[in-house]
Amino acid sequence: MSKVCAICGKVKANGGHITRKGMAKKAGGIGMHVVKNTKRTFEINLQTVKINDNGTVKSVKLCTSCIRTGNFQKA
Repeated sequence: MSKVCAICGKVKANGGHITRKGMAKKAGGIGMHVVKNTKRTFEINLQTVKINDNGTVKSVKLCTSCIRTGNFQKA
């Protein structure tokens, strides 16, 4: 199984981690300067849940936001 939510289809997202250096202006410095910007991925929080699908029990991966909605019937 891949890292995809079975209900909403949510997948991992790409982004960046910004490293800053210096003293903030409100603390008396000249401001925070960007030193480097590193690429990273934001993984989704997938949980394996057994659901009842038309009388059959299936084990699917759901994101936690879909689990909280409760739009499925647990087995």
